[in-house]
Amino acid sequence: MRLTRKRLCSFLVFVYCLFSVYAAYSVFFKSQLVARVHRVVSKKESLANGLFLWQHILDGVLEPADEDAQWREGSLKSRRTLFSFITGPAVVPGHFSVESENVVLVLNGREEAKISYATQWLHYAQTLIQARRLQHVAVVLLGSERCDNDWMWPYLRRNGGFVELLFLVYDSPWVNEVDVFQWPLGVATYRKFPRVEPDWSMLRTSRPFLCNFLGTIYKNSSRETLMEVLKKEGLDKLCWIAVRQEWQPNESKDSLRSYQDALLESDLTLSPVGINTECYRIYEACSYGSVPVVEDVMTPGPCGNSTAFHSAPLQLLKSMGAPFIFIKNWADLPAILEKEKTMSLDEKVQRRKKLLEWYRHFKEQLRLKFTRSLEDAFLPQTKEG
Repeated sequence: MRLTRKRLCSFLVFVYCLFSVYAAYSVFFKSQLVARVHRVVSKKESLANGLFLWQHILDGVLEPADEDAQWREGSLKSRRTLFSFITGPAVVPGHFSVESENVVLVLNGREEAKISYATQWLHYAQTLIQARRLQHVAVVLLGSERCDNDWMWPYLRRNGGFVELLFLVYDSPWVNEVDVFQWPLGVATYRKFPRVEPDWSMLRTSRPFLCNFLGTIYKNSSRETLMEVLKKEGLDKLCWIAVRQEWQPNESKDSLRSYQDALLESDLTLSPVGINTECYRIYEACSYGSVPVVEDVMTPGPCGNSTAFHSAPLQLLKSMGAPFIFIKNWADLPAILEKEKTMSLDEKVQRRKKLLEWYRHFKEQLRLKFTRSLEDAFLPQTKEG
C-alpha cells in the first residue's frame, strides 16, 4: 500500500550542545512566545553522539559539507520514516515544519552544567507538547560515565513524564529494550574522527606493530599497570605507544593523522578503562580493523552492576557478539602478544575481515533497532493492502 504524507513522520533530530549561559538564558527565560526564533551557540565536543547517530548509524550526509558551517542539515528515508537532522553552532529550537510532529533530542548528561542545559531543552519540548505542536518525543542521551542519570528519570513516560523512548549511552539497569535501550558511545566525531571505508590495503597489508595505545595515563589507574607490563616485558618496542599525563579535548591535524596511522598499522588496540569501561577507542579501532583488547572490569557507579545484568560492562557489545579480546588483568597481556607473534598474515587477514564485517552488521542492526523502535511507538499501525 502506498504511503501517504501523513504516515511519513518527520523526525527533527536536534544535537544538544553545550550552550553558553547567554544562549540558555535567551532561549528559555527571555522568550515569551513558543514560536520565537533564537540563535544558540554550541561547542563541538557535545556533537559527538548526534553525529555518530546521523553519519555512522543512519548513513546520513549533511549540507553544506563544511564542518564549520553555522547551520548544517540533512534528510533520509529509512523504512517508512523520513528523518531530518539539524546541527551546527546555530540552532533554532522550536522551529518545526507543519508535518514535524515527532522529535528526537540528542542530549548531553555527562556533568552538572550540561544536565542543567539538557533539562531546559526538555522543558522547552514539554511546552511544545502542551501547545499541541509536538506529539511524541524520544531522547538519545550521552549519559554519565558513572551511570548516574537519576535526573532523567522523572521525564520518562513510565514515571509520568513525556519522553516515550530513551536511547542511553553506557550500561544501565534501566535498560529493558521496551522504552529504554542501550546505545553505543561510538567514535569521537567531535575530534573529527571520520567515517572509514575499508579497502584492500587495510585488509591485507602486513601491519608493523603488534598493538597500540595512545592515551592519557591517569594516576593510580590500571593504565599505569598497563605501561608497567609493557615496559617490563619490552613489549613497548613492538607496539605503537604514545602517552600523556593530562587529557586534551582537541586534536590537531597531525595528532589525528598519527592516531589513525596507529590504528591502521597495529593488529591490536589496547583499551584500558577510564572513568567508564566503554570508550571511543573501541569503535575507532573497529573502523580500521584493529582488534580491541578491552579491559573487562566494572567501573564505579550503578553501571548495570546487578544479577540481572551479569554481562555488564559493555553489555550491548557482548550481546551482539563483538569479536574482541576481553581481558581482566593486564598481566595477561604478554601471553596475548606472544600468540600474536605466531599468527600468520592470512590468519590476521581473516580476523580483520571478521571484525570489519561484524562492525558493519553492528551498525546496520542499530539502525534497524532505532528506526523500528520509533515507528512502533510513534506511527499508527495500519493494515497493508
